[in-house]
Amino acid sequence: MYVLLAGLNHRTAPVDVRERFSISGASLENAYDYFKGIEEVEGTLILATCNRTEIYATARDIESGMQALKKFMADYAGMDEESITQYLYQPNCYDAIMHLFKVASGLDSMIIGECQIMGQVKEAYLKAIEAGASDGVINALFQKAIYVGKRVRTETIIEKHPLSVSYAAVELARQRLGGLEGKSVLVVGAGEMSELTTHHLMMNGVESVIVSNRSYERAREMAREFNGRAVYFDQLPAELVNADIVISCTAASHYIIREDNCREALQSRLGRDIIMIDIAVPRDIDPALSGIDNVFIHDIDDLQEVVTIDNAKRQKAMLEAECIIAEEIDKFDEWLGSLYVIPVVAALKSLGESIKEAELNRAMNRLGKLTEREEKIIGSMAASIVNQILHYPVVNLKEMAVSNQGHLYAEVVKKLFALQVDTKELEHEERFEIRNPG
Repeated sequence: MYVLLAGLNHRTAPVDVRERFSISGASLENAYDYFKGIEEVEGTLILATCNRTEIYATARDIESGMQALKKFMADYAGMDEESITQYLYQPNCYDAIMHLFKVASGLDSMIIGECQIMGQVKEAYLKAIEAGASDGVINALFQKAIYVGKRVRTETIIEKHPLSVSYAAVELARQRLGGLEGKSVLVVGAGEMSELTTHHLMMNGVESVIVSNRSYERAREMAREFNGRAVYFDQLPAELVNADIVISCTAASHYIIREDNCREALQSRLGRDIIMIDIAVPRDIDPALSGIDNVFIHDIDDLQEVVTIDNAKRQKAMLEAECIIAEEIDKFDEWLGSLYVIPVVAALKSLGESIKEAELNRAMNRLGKLTEREEKIIGSMAASIVNQILHYPVVNLKEMAVSNQGHLYAEVVKKLFALQVDTKELEHEERFEIRNPG
């Protein structure tokens, strides 16, 4: 069993590309149904956030599994496989595991150590289980990743000054406007990200908060929390006339603030600046609106400039976190390596035994009647030859099981000897170990 990963993130693809790979809601359910219906992968988990879309999977054949993930990504985005290669990463098994541990620890985020990714990893894990898409190895992998993320946050200062995308969005608005005191903000969307953003805004002196959401009741609840007011979605254009800041983060699959419904309102502001920060993926705000005078639109990729200095302060904590990750990945890889190697060793011994028995029967039939002693000598010789031939491959394979190349050696031996691996033994190991994956 091999751990595979196909993904793209804020480092490899701009937001206009990432939004084509956004998977949520019904699309997520459909994706899991798709993977459950193909033979190339055993278990699947999809981690989709504003900064990344990653598919983790297990497969018994690396090449076919990798190709299946790449094909899905290309088909989902409506792109050809050659086009997505420039954005996609598909690391080897060891690096895929290390990557996930870094993601869960906040080391691979736009904002190093950001506090929301842990919740997103947990949510992705639970959704995969609910969909019946994960398997024993995926479950163990994500249990370990969540544990590693907790260790990093407990044992380092990476969260001493907690940051998030919402914090960076507010900081960007503060920098652009020279302060937030007395400003009016329109928050579009009433989810967790919007709540966090509104909290940061209030802490920085924003005077009034207007909340708009497709569910008006949810908008009212959130507005009540911050002594603001709620407006219906169709009232958005009118509110743009007076707002100083717009923070938008909905789960919509298309632009919410567009030229056809908002251009006139934005043009009627009489030269007053408005900062519009779109932290949704797919984006909520049509970038074409930035062509209007005094309208400044920023998407989530623009937040990178805001957090560069803060990230520099966290470099020491990153080194400490990487030491923890290295320690934990060795433990997990030892367990995972045994999953690769044990069935291959069993299959190799079984192959040797079957060859020995077949050749012994052929030789005995040709030799005619032999004494019991002669049969024992011939049988012992045949067994000795097979054992000696297989001795070093078996010993070395077991030693390699605890290295980060164990799965590769197992795959090579499997290919060289055309082995049929007993999957039942592997599944038994998964069920036994998942209770305590290290």
